[in-house]
Amino acid sequence: MASKVFVDSDVIIDFFTDREPFANPASKIFELNELDQIQIYISAISLNNIYYIIRKYIGHKETIKIIEEIVEICEIVGTTKKEIVQALKNEFSDYEDSIQYSSALNIKGLEAIITRNTKDYAKAQLPVFTSEAYLKAKENE
Repeated sequence: MASKVFVDSDVIIDFFTDREPFANPASKIFELNELDQIQIYISAISLNNIYYIIRKYIGHKETIKIIEEIVEICEIVGTTKKEIVQALKNEFSDYEDSIQYSSALNIKGLEAIITRNTKDYAKAQLPVFTSEAYLKAKENE
């Protein structure tokens, strides 16, 4: 069975916008997903942020195609009042990451959170990795 990982929106944006030097490790995360070695989960709220940022690079029509692809290949975790209230209590310095973290807490059997900004998840009670660190950990399994 594939490992469940929650991927922060920054990793998804790195992958789809080819942001260096982060694009290659992000690409490998998506490759593991394609090979059914992991299952990527994202927060529904992340789609708004992903759209907003990627649209600046490639425009509305192409960004919509990317959002469709993300929805096809990733599991989407809902964001309800419960997650918003929890996010207010997490004491994270970045509120968006706090919402993503609160959404991730609802995934049964979640192995890790993958983000570029691990410091934003300093108070997380789940394992948090950069893409590079997660890939190294997977190699050593």
